[in-house]
Amino acid sequence: MEYDKEVDARGLNCPLPILRTKKALAEMQPGQVIRVLATDPGSVRDFQAFAKQTGNDLLQQGEGPDKTFEFFLKRK
Repeated sequence: MEYDKEVDARGLNCPLPILRTKKALAEMQPGQVIRVLATDPGSVRDFQAFAKQTGNDLLQQGEGPDKTFEFFLKRK
């Protein structure tokens, strides 16, 4: 999937992946897509809740073979 910005939050625990994503989204234009990489297993639940609370679209999420979670969010 194509994206406009990436946040590498691997190795960070809650709430840092969400906080870094929130800061990056604030610098983006509506409709742009951000890719987030995280290793915290709690980030799956956190990003679902974050998208719902903020109105940003969680376009896709998945887990790679190296236990890295990948999220694509579209700014509202």
